[in-house]
Amino acid sequence: MNHTDASASHTARTRLVVRTEPVDELAPLIPRADPRQPLLWMRRGEGVVGLGEAIRIETSGRTRIEDAAAAWRSLAADADVDDRVGLPGTGLVAFGAFAFADDSAATSVLVVPELVLGRREGRAWVTRIALASGDEGAAEAAASVALEIPEPSPKRRVPRVTFTPGAVPPEAYEAAVAEAVRRIDAGELQKVVLARQLVGELHEEDGLRAVINRLAEDYPDTWVFAVDGLIGASPETLVRVDHGTVSSRVLAGTTSRGAGEASDRERAAALASSAKDLAEHALAVSSAVNRLAPHTARLDASPEPFTLQLPNLWHLATDLKGTLGDGSSSLDLVQAVHPTAAVAGTPRRVALRTLAELEGFDRGRYAGPVGWIDGDGDGEWAIALRCAQVDADGTVAAYAGCGIVHDSVPADELAESTIKFRPIVEAFEASPPSPRVE
Repeated sequence: MNHTDASASHTARTRLVVRTEPVDELAPLIPRADPRQPLLWMRRGEGVVGLGEAIRIETSGRTRIEDAAAAWRSLAADADVDDRVGLPGTGLVAFGAFAFADDSAATSVLVVPELVLGRREGRAWVTRIALASGDEGAAEAAASVALEIPEPSPKRRVPRVTFTPGAVPPEAYEAAVAEAVRRIDAGELQKVVLARQLVGELHEEDGLRAVINRLAEDYPDTWVFAVDGLIGASPETLVRVDHGTVSSRVLAGTTSRGAGEASDRERAAALASSAKDLAEHALAVSSAVNRLAPHTARLDASPEPFTLQLPNLWHLATDLKGTLGDGSSSLDLVQAVHPTAAVAGTPRRVALRTLAELEGFDRGRYAGPVGWIDGDGDGEWAIALRCAQVDADGTVAAYAGCGIVHDSVPADELAESTIKFRPIVEAFEASPPSPRVE
């Protein structure tokens, strides 16, 4: 494994040899992932799994995304790539996860695996990535060798984690919401997103694939991800770049699902007409448009917000789609839009200062960008929501946040955060009677 601190100047270039070949079938993907250090990005059963680690780029601080983008451009420019499939996720690929805040203690990473297994549009492939270390023939041979594709692992139970409140207990969260509303009413800002944290301990060493599989089964329309211990299922596309096309999905405004069909329809209709939620949503959309527009030749938005149905929630959603106008990579656009109003607030600087004062903990990579980038700069990036960070010592920290505006009610926001915790908390609970694939 080669480790690179992207903030340091490079005295020698690193060269990767990359070979992508089609294969007959790789379904299912999740059971082929590394159980202890899973690397995965998928939606509706399609995506990529990474195994091993050819090189790792680590960054931190205010320029963490910019530094990673520059290091990636340099690495990709020198790579020898033979891609015989040509789909999103083939060729040279890195999985990434970035800290939310400039001053976070969490590192930001791009991980280039040694082996990538992928499925998309009914096609499957394998990519082998080798580090060239002076011996060109050895690198070519390493990338071309027929590595054994791991078979799906046997079924195992989901590891059980008991979560308890982290640094901020529920009553303190309600007090923070009340203080945020006071500042909003005083005209200091329009919106701030306040998060909560739950903590637990993972005792099993090999159950993370079961957690991922449960998320994928229960929330198939989300981006299910696992990068450097960050595991989750996000409904929000931060930015996607594919051959010059740019897209994003903005979510803001939430309500719980109804108990029955009629109640469910009523809740969705109430959300779609809620002045509070529509105002919160409009701030998030405006923020995304203003950040993306300078990089696009054209950018269109859904004419009206639509209600997005998830198993436990309704969200207000707006899709943005356009044409890249300045040759930016997906990471360049991530740098431009992060953090969005949907996870920070408005105005951005005031909101970031406010949440740092009121939340009471380091978000780490929660609400930061998570996804993948290829050698051409294309990629898919989500906001790390409905997620948990699993550390090497077994500590599990789960996160959920709510957008606070002038008419937010502390008890209601606490209840909403509890609903948002459900996907990740339930994924770490004991498995139901029917076995799930680990």
